[in-house]
Amino acid sequence: MNRVKPASLIVFISLLFFTSQACSETRTNPSPGQTIFTIADFNSGDMTNNLHAEMGTWETDPEDKSQSIEASLDKSIKVGRSGYSLKLDYNVGSKKNVANGFWMQLRSFDASPYDHFEFYVKSDSAKGCTSIFRIEFKKSQKDSDGLEETAKGSFIIKGVTGEWQKISVPLNVMNGITDWSGMGEFVITFEKRRVDNPKGTLYFDDLAFVKTGDPGPSINDVVEHKIKKTKRDLLPAEFAKFLIRRLNGFPSKVFLKKPFPAEDRAMLLEIAKDTWNYFDMLVDKNYGLPMDNVEFGTAGTVSKDTIVGDYTNITNVGLYLMCVVAGYDFRFITKEEALKRLRLTLDSIERLEKYRNFPYNYYDITIFQRTSNFVSFVDSGWLAAGLVVVKNAFPETLGERCGNLLDGMDFSFFYDPVEEYMYHGFYTNINYYSDYNYGLLYTEPRAISYLAIGKGDVPKDHWFKLARTFPDTWVWQTQMPKGRREKSYSGCVTEGGYYTYNDTKFVPSWGGSMFEALMPTIIIDEKALAPKGLGTNDERHVNIQIKYALEKLSYPVFGMSPSCIPEGGYTEYGVKPLGIKGYKSGVVTPHATFLALEFAPKECVANIRRMVELYNAYGECGFYDAIDAQTGKVAVKYLCLDQAMSFLALDNYLNDGAIRRRFAADPINKRAQELLKIEDFFD
Repeated sequence: MNRVKPASLIVFISLLFFTSQACSETRTNPSPGQTIFTIADFNSGDMTNNLHAEMGTWETDPEDKSQSIEASLDKSIKVGRSGYSLKLDYNVGSKKNVANGFWMQLRSFDASPYDHFEFYVKSDSAKGCTSIFRIEFKKSQKDSDGLEETAKGSFIIKGVTGEWQKISVPLNVMNGITDWSGMGEFVITFEKRRVDNPKGTLYFDDLAFVKTGDPGPSINDVVEHKIKKTKRDLLPAEFAKFLIRRLNGFPSKVFLKKPFPAEDRAMLLEIAKDTWNYFDMLVDKNYGLPMDNVEFGTAGTVSKDTIVGDYTNITNVGLYLMCVVAGYDFRFITKEEALKRLRLTLDSIERLEKYRNFPYNYYDITIFQRTSNFVSFVDSGWLAAGLVVVKNAFPETLGERCGNLLDGMDFSFFYDPVEEYMYHGFYTNINYYSDYNYGLLYTEPRAISYLAIGKGDVPKDHWFKLARTFPDTWVWQTQMPKGRREKSYSGCVTEGGYYTYNDTKFVPSWGGSMFEALMPTIIIDEKALAPKGLGTNDERHVNIQIKYALEKLSYPVFGMSPSCIPEGGYTEYGVKPLGIKGYKSGVVTPHATFLALEFAPKECVANIRRMVELYNAYGECGFYDAIDAQTGKVAVKYLCLDQAMSFLALDNYLNDGAIRRRFAADPINKRAQELLKIEDFFD
């Protein structure tokens, strides 16, 4: 059976919870208070489980005869005095990067009443065997658009010996699955790059779901506040005023209707000045950290409907560092003021609770406490990018301080050397990595992969391991790739290919959003460094975004990217044909236009003027986050991330790539720039 991996590729790290048990222990004698359902004891003597479902073997490359996997039942080696065990003879000794293993159907079994998965395992000491392998559960579920997708939860088993051991794995640790009803399949996997012996024999017995009553920590656990924000509970308007007093300033009007200059550069400068107000005002005075978001009602900027998001994501902090540099580029603040603000923020960054020198993903600013158990690869990367920019903007005064923080961030922590991808991140409370990783090149995390390679933390091979397109066996993708073939660059092999839209070739992103395509261009000059690869692809994504919105959808304006929903909430928007999965179309968000400025300046300036003319979507901190282009309804909300992307894109466009030049000045580019220059997407 040829197994194909999904778009969000599953990756793993070793962690083991096991206890040795006497071989005579059986599932019929659970510990007090436990409930057990044995899905396979193999005692029927045939290759079906206790759910009367089939089982068998699989291989990633069945044509490769130098690898093999065989499954059989063994009566002589078993747990207990009767029945059989499952015997797996595997061989992944091929020259290729192969994997094989065993699968078992679960017939939509409801495992939600249970909290652990347990089984017995031993190796054949005489034949030799790996002490490490992977287990995985799969289920079908609906995504946010109602389409079928496969969820996977996995675990790395380590420490297998020639003696029977009972392995007990908390379901919570297999964090790719959050709803354990409707389970579809159980899989055992032997990967050439993971096993410590390429050939051997393993025995398995008594596979069971168990309710122990102690599920252990979960990725959904809430970090408790150590202190209260206020001595007493406040009404919404009072609480908003309390938070506002902590800020550098606050808008006085919800909407601004102002005439913009006819000259394009002057108009963009005025928008830049207004957008700067977010980073000038909506920052905590004590800690120098930006608010995540601010939302207004129609009654005014301070009312019962005012929401001040007094927490921050670590990406916000990295982008804020860049925004202070950009504020100095525009001369909105002096050098002395920029340094004062940056020092305060660096003070806070140094004091934040961290894990292995990496910040957590979210912090409550008011009480200066982390609110997340997750350490994120990409978000930590944007903080690192901000430190690189500051380091090179003010090397004499802040260079050493930023350099010390950067040196402490070793991105190899997020690298899976088996899959050669970067994990989404690490959950400190369950002591385990995310079950998902970043496996696609043309998405926002490529900027952080570039940074990690440039730092020397991750091998260059990782860049070319990232998928340009997926094979046509992935039948759910929006279109089948064309021209998909093996390519080699500097000794690294990758699979090329492209999609088309009205005969225009492009390498797809995941969702078809401007954010995925262009956020990396805030720090990396892909247009200049990768004219045959990423730079050309950036321009084509912009042009297709414009045509799709104006011509296909007949919208009066363009620019789709993840943003607020005018009716409330936040979701992913994009141009579906531009993505492998493709996000839904919907509202437009101004940050998409600003990101696209350098690739289609005439069209983007015209789009900005149309947004000003058609919609009441502008305030003291620039454009609000989202506009329903058809109804005119506006999300009267500012997001730090989106305002930062807009402001930094304006700085690059109006000030000769100012942010990119600071980033390019760092030595990390010497190690990584070649990756951009040598690749041709469309040859």
